Amino acid sequence: MDGGREIPDIPARPDEGEPGIRVGVDDWVATHEQRREDLPGLRGRLWREVARTPRPTFYLAFGIAAALLPVLTSDGYVIRVGFDTVLYMLLCLGLNVVVGYAGLLDLGYVAFFGFGAYVYAMLASPHFGLHWSTLIVVPLAVVMTGLLGLLVALPSRRLVGDYLAIVTLFFGQLFYTVFQNGSRISLLGIGHHSWDVTGGPNGIVDVDNWNLGGLHIGSLQGYYYTALVVFMLSLFAIYLIDVSRTGRAWKSLREDPLAAELMGIPVNRLKLVGFAISAAIGGLAGTLFAGLNTAVFAADFYTPTLIIIYAMLILGGAGSLGGVILGALVVNVSLEALRTPGHATWIFYIVILATLIAKVRPWRWLFVVVGGTIGLGYLLVAIANEWFPRWTAGAPTIGGWLGDWLNQWVLHPSNPQTIGNYAFIILVFAVLGLTLLKPVLLWIAMIPTLYLAAFAWQNRLVVEPSITRLILVGVILIVLMNVRPQGLLGAARVEIV
Repeated sequence: MDGGREIPDIPARPDEGEPGIRVGVDDWVATHEQRREDLPGLRGRLWREVARTPRPTFYLAFGIAAALLPVLTSDGYVIRVGFDTVLYMLLCLGLNVVVGYAGLLDLGYVAFFGFGAYVYAMLASPHFGLHWSTLIVVPLAVVMTGLLGLLVALPSRRLVGDYLAIVTLFFGQLFYTVFQNGSRISLLGIGHHSWDVTGGPNGIVDVDNWNLGGLHIGSLQGYYYTALVVFMLSLFAIYLIDVSRTGRAWKSLREDPLAAELMGIPVNRLKLVGFAISAAIGGLAGTLFAGLNTAVFAADFYTPTLIIIYAMLILGGAGSLGGVILGALVVNVSLEALRTPGHATWIFYIVILATLIAKVRPWRWLFVVVGGTIGLGYLLVAIANEWFPRWTAGAPTIGGWLGDWLNQWVLHPSNPQTIGNYAFIILVFAVLGLTLLKPVLLWIAMIPTLYLAAFAWQNRLVVEPSITRLILVGVILIVLMNVRPQGLLGAARVEIV
């Protein structure tokens, strides 16, 4: 007892006979898996069955399901999205080695992807008059990219955190600058003679397709299956490393480099190995990219691509092989779905409605918020039709019954771009202000905020799909990081003393 209050017992350490405080250990997180094992009913039984199933079974099931895609559809666009998704999975797998396992923040990873693509393009195209066999070029590109990763890691092996991030970011920028301007390269700037090494902004074109010992891969479907086989083989190879001594050592390095070093783990060597394997996988993905597209450009391997790969890894869960698959699926399919205004609008309003259903409690406030938002829209449109007709003179952004209803509910001014820009800025501050309000005031203030979001979406965001889709993915990541910081399939971190 403490001042009349009962102090709950704290679970004892395994080596202690009495309850006590476990310094440095998050007991709630440490017992999370056991609590899920003890769940009652159907949910508990389902979780226990899933937990007992070997992980390779899930990976194999994914491979079989993915192999059915070209069987279920002959749509070239769908198969191309499937190829891009598998390619992103391969890239995430490589990034997962250095970030998810070794805990090293590599911001130059996309340069390895580009380096592998350029090596393949240089050795299998008319650029230098070389048309080497794929069976030679691909292994050579993978080895050269792995060695490049090793060279980048050598001066960085004693760096951690922000310092390592700065060095790798500089390497990524250096790669882009050199290859973007590599059409005139001379020997140390001496003499007047120069060579076109990378094609500069024009890149390298007419790259040969993959040819595996007489098996010519020239169709989109063929590349999809090739990418899937390459990814599955890489996935199982990384899984074997994950359950080996090297994988356990990487995780020790990730959790606490100093403690790992004191335990005799070769920290610097592990960093070099992690960078080399990660870079090699990125280079392998680059050869697939160059073979299918038959052209490479430095702009394909710049910061936006790196952001997308990191978004996939974070969403799925760093350190999780299943998260690599799920993160790439969710992000890339979402980005493709958001390319058209109609699909993007459906996703936008479905996400808002699902969030309200999940978060607004008690239920009566959900009806108040939704009903109030709808009523506010009809009221503003009625007022505008009566006194301010210019606010409803704009054209609807999408067709169909949803577009017709939105045209009657959302204001569409005659100059939507300018007003939409202001509305978006006000919306950002309004959302920030919502975080400062208590529940009752929060639900009331949410009514005009939701309508402002619909107004900004219909008049500005939906007409800029290339920007809007990245904004929405960013919002999804921000929400996920607050709800589940470890990602969808990532494991919660536990501090051990």
